[in-house]
Amino acid sequence: MLAAMPDSAPSPLSAGGPALRHSGDACPGALRLHRADDGALARIRVPGGVLNADRADALLAAADRFGDGELHLTSRGNVQLRGLDAACGGALAELLTAAGLLPSAAHERARNIVASPLAGLDGRPPVDGWLSELDCLVCGSAAAASLSGRFLFALDDGRGDVDALGADVTLIAAGDGCLLRIGAEDEVFRLPAGEGPRAALLAAETFLRTARDTGAWRVKDLPDDARTAVRGDVRAELARTVGEAGVRAVRLPRPRTATPPAPGPHGSANAISVDVPLGRLTPAQWRLLTGTARRHGDELRLTPWRGIVVPGPFGRPQDAAEVLGDLAAAGLVTAPDSPWTGVGACIGRPGCAKSLSDVRAEAGAAVGPPGRLPVYWSGCERRCGHPHGEWIDVVVTPEGHRITHVRGERRDPRQTVRDDPAALAAAVAAARTRSL
Repeated sequence: MLAAMPDSAPSPLSAGGPALRHSGDACPGALRLHRADDGALARIRVPGGVLNADRADALLAAADRFGDGELHLTSRGNVQLRGLDAACGGALAELLTAAGLLPSAAHERARNIVASPLAGLDGRPPVDGWLSELDCLVCGSAAAASLSGRFLFALDDGRGDVDALGADVTLIAAGDGCLLRIGAEDEVFRLPAGEGPRAALLAAETFLRTARDTGAWRVKDLPDDARTAVRGDVRAELARTVGEAGVRAVRLPRPRTATPPAPGPHGSANAISVDVPLGRLTPAQWRLLTGTARRHGDELRLTPWRGIVVPGPFGRPQDAAEVLGDLAAAGLVTAPDSPWTGVGACIGRPGCAKSLSDVRAEAGAAVGPPGRLPVYWSGCERRCGHPHGEWIDVVVTPEGHRITHVRGERRDPRQTVRDDPAALAAAVAAARTRSL
């Protein structure tokens, strides 16, 4: 029997320097529960965010039987169950294993793979072949079991959406080949498309060998010389196995902004996309989404922006509009002009002891007209789950709510608003609509 274990809180994420290994990896999983103020927490990896209806039902059954009944989406397209009894580990693991959600106990936290959620649905190439092959390769690699729960693979269909997320290893579709990006480097390796998943695993295993003496959890944490060594080793091994002529370096700057699919229909009603306010789904909302999937493509795709894509086809555009109407009536975001579009927050109080306030309630109270930029509310300096690229960072501090315009590594001058909800809402709205 697989048994889940309670664990201590994850190491804080630094707002500045790299996060290094000072102890064992405490990142939560399905078999390693995290203690929170609202009970234990389990994080179930869903590679590519892809679920069929039966597995979606199993997640809801787990939330209902062991937790608070709700499903919480993460910034990596995974699912968290909250409010768990710390003693439920063995039964939870049995349920997830029976549903096919835990193919390898040793690798369950290493299966961090995000994928372009509209791949294959709106004219771009599919990445499902890459996804299934990479997941099998990761689960079959003894070395990959040592990857941190923070290490991230990304599979981009060429539009640049998940390439912008800052993954440790990214595969990008490019014509009849693919591009392999290691970390945030502008120089990428061009390979035959069929070599992509194996090359991605090779890069991860090379990182592990190099990181052993550096204390790094992720590629970005490596010293410059170590990152250079990883790239050199990966290229040499690829050249040996694929052939020099099959591997060449080209320059491709990483996109600055990760753009989620807009809520609404896509690809002539081949799919619909919805956003989930603050990433929290009630049982009724989850059942509605699962039922919609069953009637159409039998698939849900959880996105790294805490949304869900439901592949179709949906027949006529009016059929998709009817489905979107039902989802909107259930409280999901189905149009890009919703005030909730682009609004995110950490769990805050009362779920997290480190949070200085109930940021979800504050985010809801401050919701106004849609802004040009996304906004993310954090209850403390750890800023868990924050987005990438350009966004408005709202952090609760002892001095008040600090508002910062973030552009990659650049941070514009900060503004702090003290205990005044109306002034806070106005300041956040102004920051979100500010022009470049």
